[in-house]
Amino acid sequence: MIEDIELETLINEVYEYYGFDFGSYSRASLKRRVNRVMHLDGFTHFHEFLSRVRYDPEYYKRMVDEITVNVTEMFRDPSFYAVVRNEILPLLGTKPFIRLWHAGCSTGEEVYSMAIMLKEAGLLHKSLIYATDINSTVLETAKKGIFPLRMMKEYSENYRDAGGQEDFSNYYIANYGIAKFNEELAEKMVFSQHNLVSDTSFNEFDMILCRNVLIYFDNDLQKRVINLFDESLAVLGFLALGTKETIKYSITPNKYKQLDKEKIWRKVK
Repeated sequence: MIEDIELETLINEVYEYYGFDFGSYSRASLKRRVNRVMHLDGFTHFHEFLSRVRYDPEYYKRMVDEITVNVTEMFRDPSFYAVVRNEILPLLGTKPFIRLWHAGCSTGEEVYSMAIMLKEAGLLHKSLIYATDINSTVLETAKKGIFPLRMMKEYSENYRDAGGQEDFSNYYIANYGIAKFNEELAEKMVFSQHNLVSDTSFNEFDMILCRNVLIYFDNDLQKRVINLFDESLAVLGFLALGTKETIKYSITPNKYKQLDKEKIWRKVK
């Protein structure tokens, strides 16, 4: 286990050498993830690990990739997707064009879930899904639309629980232990690197999804990111966060109206 002072040293060195700021990440989460990387890569002493990070830019990239990867799955929390399918997509469908942003999209499972629902609602042809992450490695995976075949049983159950009526296997081709999702879905996606900590707004969106990313940030950074989303969201647009996340302390309360049960807010002003 690394000491608190060692963690602070790592944060400072990474900022000084590479300009990347881990300073606003939740310390408990960051510590857990750094310990995991050190264990994975066989380091027994912190100073050896720090030296490698400092002098080996390739290894530094690997460390950032390992620390910033978020666990994800298709149609995660099916009740959330059921609300999107039944309550939100019909409202978005009235627009001539729909822009969505998956911030912190990780390996892309949730992006493909959304594309499938848009297709089933007859809206994919007039939608564009921007999918961003700080982690270039996961973005490469997401772009390919290739996921482990062993996960498909669970994903198809999630899909059905979220109100899906089709045969889920119609959406991918199974081959050598992998599932490759249809090109038609990927055509409506734009993947790019974006750092929620330091980058600015880049478009106006009708829906922004950032689920289970803010839990890794401290309160100040959470506020900053929520404000970034607020700047990027059209009036009457929707913001979806993870089950343990809220906008309550970040934005004027009467500017947003929360939908029942799920962590989805509609911008009313």
